[in-house]
Amino acid sequence: MSVWPAWEVREGERATRWLHVRLEFADGARIDALATVCDGGVRVEDVQARPALTLEDLAVFADWIEGPLARASAGPGSGDAAGTGAHRDDGSVRPRGPEAWRFVARTYREAQERGADPVLAVMDETGCSRRGALRLIGRTRDAGLLSPRHARR
Repeated sequence: MSVWPAWEVREGERATRWLHVRLEFADGARIDALATVCDGGVRVEDVQARPALTLEDLAVFADWIEGPLARASAGPGSGDAAGTGAHRDDGSVRPRGPEAWRFVARTYREAQERGADPVLAVMDETGCSRRGALRLIGRTRDAGLLSPRHARR
């Protein structure tokens, strides 16, 4: 994933930044977006994808870019200066669908075995926000790869 600045508008001490985001997949698919970062929030202004994204893919895309956009919006010297996901430096693309659920299940279980917080482990491995990681974990449970969170009586 690549993130680079488009432009910035300042009003007093408040700044709104627009950032270009690009994801390129091994199969030739590509997603380009323009997002704004203002007052701690991220808004996707425009998305162009080839092939087209489904609504579910668009929601996953928002989760993928949340962390890298937050780091890039913090400005130079704030850690992730290149704008790529800090947790996925190898240039690989995050898996999707059933492959992603298996990855999440494996990450979740390994963290449990180590006595670590499994949600934080999924966040760290995927670069997703807490909400995004919980959504992935929920989908993984729905797919039957993790046991239900609470046994119903």
